[in-house]
Amino acid sequence: MKFEVELTTAAGKKPFAVELVRSENGISVSLDGQPLSADVAQVAPYVLSVLLGGQSFELHVMPAENGTLKLQHGPHEFTAEVNDPRAWKGRKHSALEAEGQQQIVAPMAGKVIRLLVKAGDSVEAGQGLMVIEAMKMQNEIRSPKSGKVERVLAEEGQTVTAGKLLAVVG
Repeated sequence: MKFEVELTTAAGKKPFAVELVRSENGISVSLDGQPLSADVAQVAPYVLSVLLGGQSFELHVMPAENGTLKLQHGPHEFTAEVNDPRAWKGRKHSALEAEGQQQIVAPMAGKVIRLLVKAGDSVEAGQGLMVIEAMKMQNEIRSPKSGKVERVLAEEGQTVTAGKLLAVVG
């Protein structure tokens, strides 16, 4: 399966061609035609442990409301847009709205510095719920769906660990 991935950093945009091939030994990966030794495991919600070319990385991945992915590795932040050539080209790339009750969990360890909603508030998909500071960067946690905030389990100033339940939107 081939994908086009465009990474955006502070230095600009860079396109990559990524190919994944399933075999009896697992999945082989090539980046711009060069084979790579790679392995990925999810270690917490929105957190991946990535072994790439013999190096280990912890990668925080959050879907953005415009259909891109927000990636964070240490102090480095990227935006990734993944284009599947098999997808219908006329379709707008946008995030699908989640259905049913959604539990909002901390994507990484940090400190809740601001609550933007309270229990009972109506929210739209993509609306900010709270801001968490991690590694001196502020990350806005957004609602995956339109609905009502059923519970807010975090408080301003509270330290949270990755995967901690912060809120519930129904």
